[in-house]
Amino acid sequence: MLELKHIDKIYNIGTVNEQLLYNDFNLSIDDGEFVSVVGSNGSGKTSMLNVICGSIDIDRGSIVINGSDITKMKDFVRHKKIGRVFQDPAKGTCPNMNIIENLSIADNKGRFYGLGRGVNKARINDYKEMLRELNLGLEDKMDIPVGALSGGQRQALALIMATLTPIEFLILDEHTAALDPKTAEIIMQLTDKIVKEKNVTTIMVTHNLRYAVEYGNRIIMMHHGNIILDKKDKEKSATNVDDLLSLFNEISIECGN
Repeated sequence: MLELKHIDKIYNIGTVNEQLLYNDFNLSIDDGEFVSVVGSNGSGKTSMLNVICGSIDIDRGSIVINGSDITKMKDFVRHKKIGRVFQDPAKGTCPNMNIIENLSIADNKGRFYGLGRGVNKARINDYKEMLRELNLGLEDKMDIPVGALSGGQRQALALIMATLTPIEFLILDEHTAALDPKTAEIIMQLTDKIVKEKNVTTIMVTHNLRYAVEYGNRIIMMHHGNIILDKKDKEKSATNVDDLLSLFNEISIECGN
C-alpha cells in the first residue's frame, strides 16, 4: 500500500510568488490498483507523482510504502522499485544508443555494473520476442539508434523498459499526450496489458477523459491540490465522460471561467 499522509507543499515561501500546492493532502492506494488521475492544469497531478518519486521535497507529512516511511529516501533509491514513463518519449530512453543497449540498461536496473559487458547477448532473443508482440516492427530495428524511431515507437520502448525488471509502482505521467490518436490507442492497450500481466500498482495522470474512464479500477479528480472525486470498482465503472465533463464545468464556473 502507498500512503501520502498530511502532505503540505508551498512553493517560493516568503516571496511574492508564494503558492500553496498541498495543505494536509492525504491519499491511500492499495496494492494492484490502477488509478487514473485527472484534473485541470495546476491541480497538483504531476506534482503528486513527483512527491511519490522523490523529485520534489515536501514541507510536512510522510510518504509510506507497505508500512515503511520513505519520506527522506533519495529519488534514485526509490526508483529501484518504481518505473516511470513521461509525456516526452525522449525522457525514457537514450537516443544515441540502439534498442539493444537501451533494453540492456533497463535490464540491469538496480544492479552493480562493474567492468563487465553492458549487453548480455543471451538476452537479445528475449528482447526481440518482447518487441515482436508490440507489432511495431521494433524487433527488426535492434541496432538502430533510438533517436531515429518515431515518438510512438520510443514510448512503447520506454514502457517496456520501465517494467522490464520487477517494480512495485508504475508511474505514467501523461504518457500518451504527445502521440497521435492511433498511436496513443496502441500505447494504452500495451499499458493495460502490462499492468494486468504484472499486476503492478499503477498511477496514470491523463488529460484524456475517455482513457481515464475506460482503463483502471479507480479514478481520481484533483483541483487546487485537493481530491474532489474518488471512485473505484463499481462506482468507477458507472462513471462516464459526461460525468467528468460536468464536474469540470462546475469547477470552471467556480473559478470564474
